[in-house]
Amino acid sequence: MRLVPLGQTDGQRTQAALGPVIAQAVDDALVREWDDLGGAAPLIDLTSMAHETQYSRMFRS
Repeated sequence: MRLVPLGQTDGQRTQAALGPVIAQAVDDALVREWDDLGGAAPLIDLTSMAHETQYSRMFRS
C-alpha cells in the first residue's frame, strides 16, 4: 500500500475487501477472446509527447 498513506492494518483491510472484486475481474478476463483484450500505457504516451518538444531529443528526424 505504498501509493496511499494507509497503515499496514488499513491496507490489509482494503485488500481483503477488494478480494471478491479482483476475483470477479479475473473470472471475466479468463472467458474473453484475445480480440477483446487490449492494453493502455498512458504514462508512456505522455512522455512520448513531451519528448517531441524537448531540445535534446534522443532521435531527431
